[in-house]
Amino acid sequence: MRAVKAIIHLDNFRHNIEKAREKAGARTGLCAPVKADAYGHGAVPVARAALEAGASHLAVATVSEGAELRQAGIKAPVFLFSQALPGEMEEIAALDLIPLVGDREAAEVLAKAGRRLEVHLKVDTGMGRMGARPENAAELAAFIVSQKSLKLGGVATHLSVSDSLEPADIAYTKGQLSRFRGAVDSIKAAGLDPGLIHAANSGALCFHEDAYFDLVRPGIFLYGYSPAAGIPEGLDAEPVMELRGAVVFIKKVFKGEDISYGRTWTAPEDTYIGTLPVGYADGLPRLLSNRHSVYIKGRAYPQVGRICMDQCMINLGPETDVKRWDEAIIFGPGAVTAADMAAKIGTISYEITCNINKRVPRVYI
Repeated sequence: MRAVKAIIHLDNFRHNIEKAREKAGARTGLCAPVKADAYGHGAVPVARAALEAGASHLAVATVSEGAELRQAGIKAPVFLFSQALPGEMEEIAALDLIPLVGDREAAEVLAKAGRRLEVHLKVDTGMGRMGARPENAAELAAFIVSQKSLKLGGVATHLSVSDSLEPADIAYTKGQLSRFRGAVDSIKAAGLDPGLIHAANSGALCFHEDAYFDLVRPGIFLYGYSPAAGIPEGLDAEPVMELRGAVVFIKKVFKGEDISYGRTWTAPEDTYIGTLPVGYADGLPRLLSNRHSVYIKGRAYPQVGRICMDQCMINLGPETDVKRWDEAIIFGPGAVTAADMAAKIGTISYEITCNINKRVPRVYI
């Protein structure tokens, strides 16, 4: 075991799923996205915890991510969110993944995959990424249904600003949902069964109950972070990942001495410096240099000097009771969170957790 590790609080993850299910209602299914190695938390253990907590579906972004779940014996329905290459279609079928289809060409290729395959029709209502235009949804649905090797299992869209409380963005989301309902109604008007209807991401779970339909797909909320400030009362999420590192070296430095690359921090007084074996190769952003604090025994200590590839330094002060091998919380529940870190460098909590490198061992509790 390395001196740095990511503690994954599966009890917090289950708590977040329970909160999401309570908000969406018992009649609405829940899809737990476990793409990007479950946002850095570990796809297989998190997928199992999600299903145990009542998730009805899982979701991945790549065929290889789906293969990892199937190889682990997970048999639950798994959505494939991103477009795969033509050469991957047979593997999609063999793994029994559920791809999202946004045009006829993709449907035609999937129809040749070699076995009957469930697909969900993706409608682009304003995300501008993938999917059929709403006015073309019924035509694409009819083509899918006409293929003996394909089954239309559902219709989906994705909301681009559902996490924003700005009036213009709220109106934009309402417009997306209106266009989506129109697309679903056109499929029904053509005499076709649209199957499962789903649109709600974390933002919609929190702020747009009219987006729930048959299934919700909250992502970052399940991993412990609100998509925006001001979430409804009682809809609290608990951070799931905690990054810890042992203090592996302590040295005394004197006033005027410099720390780390670039001499970006100079000791203002005689002080003790601790070294942690975690750096930007582990996923601790270099942009946080001189802008972060870690917690040891409940007390905050500032990180000083540039964060290195494999190590960083903290200022323990002119007198300290910190001992070598004491454990520092770099981020996690009850300390600095991934959202706090992200805010300092102009990014999002998703990026912080996703970037924790696989060389950092995961410990599940």
